[in-house]
Amino acid sequence: MSDKKTNLKHAKTYLEGPRSRWSEFLFTVKVLMEFINGFRKLHFIGPCVTVFGSARFKEDHPYYKLGREVSAAISKMGFTIMTGGGPGIMRAANQGAKDAGGNSIGCNIQLPFEQTPNPYLDVFINFRYFFVRKVLLVKYSYAFVILPGGTGTMDEMFETITLIQTGKISSFPIVLMGKEYWQPMVDFMRTMAQAGTISEKDMDLFILTDDINEVVEYIRTHAIHKFELNADAPKKLGIIGE
Repeated sequence: MSDKKTNLKHAKTYLEGPRSRWSEFLFTVKVLMEFINGFRKLHFIGPCVTVFGSARFKEDHPYYKLGREVSAAISKMGFTIMTGGGPGIMRAANQGAKDAGGNSIGCNIQLPFEQTPNPYLDVFINFRYFFVRKVLLVKYSYAFVILPGGTGTMDEMFETITLIQTGKISSFPIVLMGKEYWQPMVDFMRTMAQAGTISEKDMDLFILTDDINEVVEYIRTHAIHKFELNADAPKKLGIIGE
């Protein structure tokens, strides 16, 4: 069995009920080492903006083009663009960073259908475990841009909103792009607020827009100014994790 298949098998079996104490201990060590490797490689990357979105959009799709353009604009503000490192919107965002001469990071997940890192990455890290990867995608970012995607994108979006809602992370700006796509979900969230399952103020945790200038100003106000970040032009990354 290849190393990748072995890693995927281990990533699956830890959720399948109790195992021996020794097996659980070894699993814990593997998770710890994956965190340490991620922290080591990403420690000096500078303030990031994480872009989430579907892996399935091709280069000629309007959402791919939107992801590339908004990421270039954000990169010009001095942010490193971070994604899941794969194809689709992730590739578009990393490509946009390179268009602007900025820095581009990928946190790639090992999957059975062979997701491989896209070619626009300065640095990438491979992860076995989704939960480790999600921590790293959130930990180093001062804003989150969420383009159309599937269940994985929604998982990342709602986890980020929940972390802000519960005070586990600071109130970083969240932007949903693709108004036509996300509007039904936003409408349902309003239904949730009316039913009392979320707070009305939770609707203020994000904006919905397709205007790149609005995204830039929103991030400038709620990230750069709020957290007193240095908004210089992007600096090229040195060797990371050496």
